[in-house]
Amino acid sequence: MEALRVLVQEDLVARSAQSFPPGGLWDRLGSHWLVVDVDGTKQAARQRALPCLPELPAPHRRFDQVCAPAYLGRKRGEVARTRTTVLQAHSHQWLGTFGGSGNGDYRGELARALETIISYAGWLCMPLSHILMRLDGLYGNGAVLKDLLLSGVGVVVRSKDYGLLDLPAVAARLEQPPEKPPTHPESGASRALFDCPDIALWPTGPSVRLIVATHPATSTSKPPIGVLRAETVYELFLTTAPQAAFTCADVLDLYLHRGSFETVLADEDQEQDPERWCSRMACGQEFWQIVNQWLWNLRLDLGEHLSPSPMRLTEFASAQPQTSSAASEPAQPETSPAASEPAQPQASPAASEPALYGPPPWARRSFTKGFAGADFAPQPDGTLRCPAGHPLCVQERRPERQGSVRIVYGARITHCRPCPLREQCQEATTTLKPRQVSAVVWPVASTACAPAQPAAHPGEASPPSGELPPKRSAPQAALQPVLWGDWPRCHLRRRWMHLLRTQTVDLTFCSSQPQDNKPVSRHDVQTRAQRAHWRLSWKQRMARNARPSWAPLLKITIHGLSASFAQYVGIGLVTAA
Repeated sequence: MEALRVLVQEDLVARSAQSFPPGGLWDRLGSHWLVVDVDGTKQAARQRALPCLPELPAPHRRFDQVCAPAYLGRKRGEVARTRTTVLQAHSHQWLGTFGGSGNGDYRGELARALETIISYAGWLCMPLSHILMRLDGLYGNGAVLKDLLLSGVGVVVRSKDYGLLDLPAVAARLEQPPEKPPTHPESGASRALFDCPDIALWPTGPSVRLIVATHPATSTSKPPIGVLRAETVYELFLTTAPQAAFTCADVLDLYLHRGSFETVLADEDQEQDPERWCSRMACGQEFWQIVNQWLWNLRLDLGEHLSPSPMRLTEFASAQPQTSSAASEPAQPETSPAASEPAQPQASPAASEPALYGPPPWARRSFTKGFAGADFAPQPDGTLRCPAGHPLCVQERRPERQGSVRIVYGARITHCRPCPLREQCQEATTTLKPRQVSAVVWPVASTACAPAQPAAHPGEASPPSGELPPKRSAPQAALQPVLWGDWPRCHLRRRWMHLLRTQTVDLTFCSSQPQDNKPVSRHDVQTRAQRAHWRLSWKQRMARNARPSWAPLLKITIHGLSASFAQYVGIGLVTAA
């Protein structure tokens, strides 16, 4: 099972049809994030009642090894199995599935899902701090979040630890006016938001950002979500997203956007039915679910090559006015006439001018005579071109000493693996990561006539290496919208499946040898075990199912495929008559 998981993840990275980076979320500072959803589903199996008398043998259930009693709130006699799934929210690709009988070991399955996400981030060369895991209230307690926060992965989770409301810092913040409450455009629901940026869940542990959402209670009964206090319902959300990058409303909308995960599960149940009972063993049932996810990712990949589609950019949250850039500052109860005027910026005129950066100094060739940074030619679109002709895109821009900025370029693992220059480029053939090249650009003295550098847009190409990286100043950060980039979820798969079901396919048998050379069949005497397929080893099964050498060749001709798709799949082209 673990070997199969490794194969699925390697195939996912190798077949990734989307360009680097694979979609994502761009915050108000222009930084790139990747959102991953982790959630569990339950499948019930009905068991009829059996008499339990002393004179009768103990009842034997078929699903004893794969299921267990669980909390489903349904009819008596039902047993269930839990499946924890990991979904890449932007490309709609499955990263893994982990099952357990009954309610499952949700903490153990979350730990395994975290390992998969860390491995996936390593393949994409993305920092763990820019991976956002969206979790529901099942994982919203301090014991579970401690392992996640220590790993360095970002989280957005609904908390069920309502004792946080009694903390002095949280109680003091609730006494102050709330942030501007967002209103849902369709339902009209509105929540008052309170941002508590630095809340320690443990005395020695890391701090998180707590967002409290409140709304008036409509009844005196216990609410389905949240806690009722003084005719007000309180909901808690914990996140590691920084305040400058995401406002309170952004974090709330990002968590409520988890509803798109349910539509993917519904499509999976309709097209593949991975919850169907197909085995009485736990490993067999989980094998079926892993293969279904593998097939889902394969359909997305083939559909993308059949009908390529660009990444869709959606304005996830509109631009905020400059006066609301400080998300956590409470409103003052009283203001003077002078204070109501817009504050003047304190920065000097020279600081407001756009900074200019000189050309990047590339590293020299190492003593092993491998490719140096100067061997990667800069391109007009801001990328680099390796000696083998493959692009290297910008992965990270981080400030360093004395105002310098280090720009890290990275290649794709699908380009580095089969590259004939891999040993000379990476100086080893055993490395599992793609090639990276970094350069440090230093600021130069700007003049009054220097043109302002436009802010980089996620949908456009990166700026040239000699220009200013798209890092915006703090006063301008709140003006930028939050962008969501993804690919179609249903169009790619359904078009591919429609092609399979309606395509014309010709099957032609070509004899590889003359009929005289065909061996004469012999009627061997079989045992009862061989005839009933009992206890056949894998070697015997493979030998029985192997295609004989004298069998005629089968030629398959598929009509109507594009040349680019045929080359990607690896089939030959035949000119139409």
